[in-house]
Amino acid sequence: MAESSRITARDGVRADARRNRERVLVAARAVFAEHGIDAPMATVARRAGVGVATLYRHFPTRDALVRGAFARQMETCSRALTEALAAPDPWQGFQQLVETVCALQREERGFPAAFVTAFPDSTPEHAPSRRRAERDLTTLVRRAQASGSLRADFHPSDLTVVLLAHCALVTALPDDGAASRRLVAYLLQSFRADAANGPLPPPAALTLRNLPMPTDSSQRQRHPRG
Repeated sequence: MAESSRITARDGVRADARRNRERVLVAARAVFAEHGIDAPMATVARRAGVGVATLYRHFPTRDALVRGAFARQMETCSRALTEALAAPDPWQGFQQLVETVCALQREERGFPAAFVTAFPDSTPEHAPSRRRAERDLTTLVRRAQASGSLRADFHPSDLTVVLLAHCALVTALPDDGAASRRLVAYLLQSFRADAANGPLPPPAALTLRNLPMPTDSSQRQRHPRG
């Protein structure tokens, strides 16, 4: 009689293989939160209690592991963008999108770097989703401006600046939710058309494809974890 650990599910994945995969994902999120997404793959394998070969069998590249570890969070961001576009009030949709993404950055310590890393990916597999996200963000911004709620000189690249600013804050102050929420509120208020008291400098030359990130090694030096 076959051992229970070797029972194959309907999708063809053995139960033990499925368990190993889930252990790797849990371990990856913990390791990335502690050491950054450039942490050695071997460290993730040790935390999961599996061999390095087992890890690579499930996730042949670091990119695949990062995406797998934070797939739920990325799906939440995608769903938030879809809901923002469908919102009757474009400003409310815009606001909820910013708040949702920033909340994910705040609540999952490894997610800020993973989120930023996901978008510059230019591989054929992920390029269409990146282009769609950029297009939808631009559409959302234009709708909010047309409604008279979002300041007319707001540029889609300003959303990139928001994500980078908030990412830096939660990296520096990972346990300070109040600081995160206050920064987001300040930024959203400044984006309102009725708060525009003068023209802004030219927008930054940033897109979702060229988001810069500080190295994880510099983050660890500033914020060691015991």
